[in-house]
Amino acid sequence: MDPPGYNCFVDRDRMDAAVQDLGPKELSCTEPQELKQLARQGYWARSYALRGKVYQRLIRDIPCRTVTPDASVYSDIVGKIVGKHSSSSLPLPEFVDNTQVPSYCLNARGEDAVRKILLCIANQFPDVSFCPALPAVVALLLHYSTDEAQCFENACRILACNDPSRKLVDQSFLAFESSCMTFGDLVNKYCQAAHKLMVAVSEDVLQVYADWQRWLFGELPLGHFARVFDVFLVEGYKVLYRVALAILKFFHKVRAGQPLESDSVKQDIRTFVRDIAKTVSPEKLLEKAFAIRLFSRKEIQLLQMANEKALKQKGITVKQKSVSLSKRQFVHLAVHAENFHSEIVSVKEMRDIWSWVPERFALCQPLLLFSSLQHGYSLTRFYFQCEGHEPTLLLIKTTQKEVCGAYLSTDWSERNKFGGKVGFFGTGECFVFRLQPEVQRYEWVVIKHPELTKPVSLEAAAAPSPPGRPTSSDPADRLSPFLSARHFNLPSKTESMFMAGGNDCLIVGGGGGQALYIDGDLNRGRTGHCDTFNNQPLCSENFLIAAVEAWGFQDPDTQ
Repeated sequence: MDPPGYNCFVDRDRMDAAVQDLGPKELSCTEPQELKQLARQGYWARSYALRGKVYQRLIRDIPCRTVTPDASVYSDIVGKIVGKHSSSSLPLPEFVDNTQVPSYCLNARGEDAVRKILLCIANQFPDVSFCPALPAVVALLLHYSTDEAQCFENACRILACNDPSRKLVDQSFLAFESSCMTFGDLVNKYCQAAHKLMVAVSEDVLQVYADWQRWLFGELPLGHFARVFDVFLVEGYKVLYRVALAILKFFHKVRAGQPLESDSVKQDIRTFVRDIAKTVSPEKLLEKAFAIRLFSRKEIQLLQMANEKALKQKGITVKQKSVSLSKRQFVHLAVHAENFHSEIVSVKEMRDIWSWVPERFALCQPLLLFSSLQHGYSLTRFYFQCEGHEPTLLLIKTTQKEVCGAYLSTDWSERNKFGGKVGFFGTGECFVFRLQPEVQRYEWVVIKHPELTKPVSLEAAAAPSPPGRPTSSDPADRLSPFLSARHFNLPSKTESMFMAGGNDCLIVGGGGGQALYIDGDLNRGRTGHCDTFNNQPLCSENFLIAAVEAWGFQDPDTQ
């Protein structure tokens, strides 16, 4: 068998050890669904030549801006930009954020070419302000390009994609940060054991999750990254979330029970990913990734938009390129022992709860809105204190010293739209939990059992503004919230009974029972299984209340 036809940028000796050219030489498939299956199966992964052909075809088919730099542009500008400098002395563009160029079996000429291409991209894309994934993308594409100019053109097409439903790479600090938050939200929901470990050993768990793109674009060995890229070019950004979640699951499996230090966990994960070939093959990695029953692409887009909006409100914009996570002190689990006091939970318990809330609210600090010991045992007063705050955290302590509660996504004022009757509202971000005698969290049943529903299109999620409410120019404001029940074709309403409130009672969860029911005097309550959260009783099924608290989420900058 003839050796693969490597180009002049590749270290042939290292490549022969890394990739065998044993697969088919042609791909005749044109149907998107069949192409998706072939990508996942690795149809072109065993043929260096075929992978190059497929990459060219897939990238050529990316819908791009009308004016997208091509190979001829590179030929015109590269001499002026590189000038008399040697390639190895060329600085990397600021937008790569000091990311090193992965070698990926490139020779010295190839590594020099990556730097030249990145500088030319920076020249042609002044709007790209933060893109640490790009060095890895260019280094991989260089393998399958006839020359630097073709590699430049292919990378430009990925950056210039103008299909709003087909996000490929983050190109701003805002998009990157919100992606990190979105990944944290997905870990919280789909990798709960790993998330619990990260929270236990990390002072700031988002610092760990902010590394997720580095795991893929830099630390993964060439063979693994190329397989991920095969599928990414066909299916888009969601694949990256899947693979990063799978990496975290494998890391937890390997390291569970072993000591981890807070100052080394980021490096430990990087080392694990760098050496992943010792324990996990590319096929096993993708198999694990696609076994995760993730939210729909459109629902993840809504979550990303919500996270971007939260960051904008914090003043984090694309213009703040010099800001880094390590310098942003407000991004952490913000429960401080010196200024936190609760009659129901300890600082540690509140930090555990805080680790469960969506990342965009973990930016905030807990604000006591209502305490039955301060404000009295009155549901009317509870509503009065909580209205205007979204989300809220409900904590209950029984006379038997059991502790349970709920994270409630929506302002309690929404109960008024039912005209005095008890009606359910809220979103699938609501969850219920118990802390004593043991810790257990129950999320919306659809998260663990997506087979119960089919998602509605993003266009159908566009919600008209209620009467009297002005229409916002922000697209995120024109969409109903992330995990709104109206986005899903549910078999019955019982799967979306999140929260309800009347003059005589407060209810969380419904269908076949209630996760929590509290009477109007905040004196008695009951708990049982409900369809919405598929939960076990959160404490004694019928209980007397010793204390009730409601907490809001306060921006530290407004204190």
